[in-house]
Amino acid sequence: MIQNENKQNNPQNNPPRRSFSPSHNRSGSFGYNRQGHNNPNQRAYPAQQTTNQQSEQRRRSAPFHADSLAFNNRPSTVTQTIPQQTHIATNRPPFRDDRNHVVSRPHISTATKSQLKNRKMSPKMRPGGSSPKGKKGPDVIPPLKDGDIRIIPLGGSEEIGKNMIAVEYKNDIIVIDAGMQFKTEETPGIDYILPNTKYLEERRGKIRGLVITHGHLDHIGGIPYVIERLGNPPIYTREFGALLIKKRQSEFPHLPELNIKISGPHDEFLPITPDLKIKFFGLTHSIPDSTGVIISTPHGDIINTGDVRVENDNGIVADKEFEQYALFKDRKILLLTMDSTGVEKPGWTISEKIVIKTIDKIVSEVTGRIVIATFASQVERIIAFIDMAKRYGKKIVIEGRSMKNNVEILKHLNLADTSHIVNVEDMLDYPPHKMMILSTGAQGEEFAALMRMANNSHKFIKLNKTDTIILSSSVIPGNERAITGLKDNLYRHDAHIITYYDTDVHAGGHGKREELSWIHKQIPYKFFMPVHGHHYMLKMHAELANSLGTPRENIIVPDNGSIVEISNNGEKITVLKEKAPSDMVMVDGFSIGGIQEVVIRDRQMLAQDGMFVIIASINTTTGKLKKSPDIISRGFVYLRESQELLKDARHIIKRTVENASAGMNPIDFDYIKDLVTDEIGKYLFQHTAKRPMVIPVIIGV
Repeated sequence: MIQNENKQNNPQNNPPRRSFSPSHNRSGSFGYNRQGHNNPNQRAYPAQQTTNQQSEQRRRSAPFHADSLAFNNRPSTVTQTIPQQTHIATNRPPFRDDRNHVVSRPHISTATKSQLKNRKMSPKMRPGGSSPKGKKGPDVIPPLKDGDIRIIPLGGSEEIGKNMIAVEYKNDIIVIDAGMQFKTEETPGIDYILPNTKYLEERRGKIRGLVITHGHLDHIGGIPYVIERLGNPPIYTREFGALLIKKRQSEFPHLPELNIKISGPHDEFLPITPDLKIKFFGLTHSIPDSTGVIISTPHGDIINTGDVRVENDNGIVADKEFEQYALFKDRKILLLTMDSTGVEKPGWTISEKIVIKTIDKIVSEVTGRIVIATFASQVERIIAFIDMAKRYGKKIVIEGRSMKNNVEILKHLNLADTSHIVNVEDMLDYPPHKMMILSTGAQGEEFAALMRMANNSHKFIKLNKTDTIILSSSVIPGNERAITGLKDNLYRHDAHIITYYDTDVHAGGHGKREELSWIHKQIPYKFFMPVHGHHYMLKMHAELANSLGTPRENIIVPDNGSIVEISNNGEKITVLKEKAPSDMVMVDGFSIGGIQEVVIRDRQMLAQDGMFVIIASINTTTGKLKKSPDIISRGFVYLRESQELLKDARHIIKRTVENASAGMNPIDFDYIKDLVTDEIGKYLFQHTAKRPMVIPVIIGV
């Protein structure tokens, strides 16, 4: 707040350095001391009294910077005339770089002269500049030429998650999906990661619709955070996806109601603009109403598959798959953008029918209670489990918030008979062999239902050796350690544990290599762009397309923000050297936006080596410490067992501060903080091999 005030009142926006003028009075020439009394040797001006009162008030509210701010705004000499101004910045002297004059100061020690002369100036101290040299600004993106088509993957092309693609033609933009990504090890403390929509925000008047392929969070999770930024365009999707979107949107009651347009399975092309039409086509995934989307343009169709697999029986493709892709044979396909998540896995995904058949056999033979843990997004499998329990006369308990939400939607759509679902509080009213529990938490999430059962912290469900637990899910990369801990705790109950390593109790929702090859052969496209995956997955998918006959020059492997253009009436595809903004946009508590790299880096440092806080009081007249520095450590060393380390650290702090401040008038607090940080950082690393975050707090008295 104070810095903003200073900037507003300094037209140059170049905060000056303090001068080491001989006319400074080291005994208190600034007319102010700790108690707020005026120096009797100096006249007190009204504006200066106001400044002193403001400084004292800021000292109490902001101890880290109060004294340096106070010194920044005092007159440089005793005889300076203070104008009657209330703004602090007007009291500053003209800029001077005093490093060239240090050698002529007889009262400054040789060591201090060397330090002052050779030190690096902070951005505030540089002549003609008030901020560090900035990073390269965003690219200036050229306007789209008339008749060309622009495709920009804004998310999902360098990671799995936060999927979003923009298709632009003339003055119209259609956006495909608006997903989110969960935090990674590189983003500690972050809630979610979103696609960067700055390109779309700057062209929000051109956005004609948001098209959703299916209801998984990596395709709809970002809608509550970005929909207003996009101008609240209409959302086109199938019925099940619409219900999931509405359910999630209900968690954000402050947002306006969404304009959702539901497309039926037999609907033809829907005109969005005079030049662009869309059509959904059915495909196989792990959630009802999964679709791909066709965007019809004057030069041909642009196809996005969403997430896709192929239903098969040991490599024999089901008849329904041929029916779903038959519509492409007579169409001009300009560009295919396709899911790449499973491309590195050879062969075919096992059929979902085999998974259901395997679990059905287990349920029919189990004599005790059965617990099935799966992804709440595996809706079709959940429907099968509910029907299975009904067939064997079992009651069902649903555990996990997301699982309960999806079951409520199934009930609303009459996709399953839920009459035999009971509350968890009532499960003891039924014998164990008549109970089935459907639960979330197969990935080892700390507070998920299955983990609470494993830890004996669940209020109603206590596992025992007669239970059979089926983990009907695969291991998501990065969750290996959590799942290992989950299994350890489950096995401590002597229950019977079944995983997809043991038998066919899980099938992925993303097609493996042979399935993707089959889809390529069904769609006669001209250009190909792999999406939905890490870069190496996209490269592998590009190699697959090339091996199937697509020329290399017709294949584009994009990054997030790559601007792909199809020109010459659909005959040429290129990637511009300019890129759309693609920096990470994060949901961090109530904050949504780009978190500065330094914030993430600080969190990583604190997690690795902890912090070392130094609080030192310095006499601004003598440059000596008022007392031994206070030290606070968190996550670094146990202070009670490191007294020798602390003793040496205090000695280094005292020596560094007093040597640096000797002969310095006024005292440069920023410079001293930097010196203390460097010296203590070196010392701690030499004696502990750790690099904690050193935070010096220097208070002038």
